[in-house]
Amino acid sequence: MGLLESLLITRPGHECHGQKTFLRAPRVDDFSQWRDLRSASRSFLKPWEPTWADDELLSSSFRRRIGHYAKLVNDDLAYPFFVFTQDGEHLLGAVTVSNIRRGVAQMATLGYWTGEAFANAGVMTDAIRAIVRFAHDELELNRLEAACLPGNLPSIRLLQRTGFVREGFAQSYLKIDGKWEDHILWGRQV
Repeated sequence: MGLLESLLITRPGHECHGQKTFLRAPRVDDFSQWRDLRSASRSFLKPWEPTWADDELLSSSFRRRIGHYAKLVNDDLAYPFFVFTQDGEHLLGAVTVSNIRRGVAQMATLGYWTGEAFANAGVMTDAIRAIVRFAHDELELNRLEAACLPGNLPSIRLLQRTGFVREGFAQSYLKIDGKWEDHILWGRQV
């Protein structure tokens, strides 16, 4: 294991608990569960995500991802979490607090995905509530922002359920599935 990977694994406070979920930093040994869940959920996730690279589900790509995550955490720029069952055994999805801005802003961007088998089961609602507490208590942030496609009704309902308020609309905001897409912009105090 490289230095960057060990930084990510041992960074203090980089885990949190929901009522149904346990969230922690991704580790190299999560690869098999991550690959299997992403592979099984590919068609479910495709309309809402950037185009996957050809090597997306390879071990080498995952190891690079973990190294990149470690650098982001070390630089206090992002905190990626894998979402597990409460016992920490089964991967359900992921949440990332990224684009952290300090100083007078004290804000970050929230991103998330759930495996298809766990959609609409309250998993992500629980995970985001835990992340909001983490963002406030551990990261000392004042605000979280999120964005979702206008047609992603489950994501809209999720953001509303977890206290986000619609704040705007951005044209051609993110490149999703190979096409620049409009997004609804959301925010909440933490």
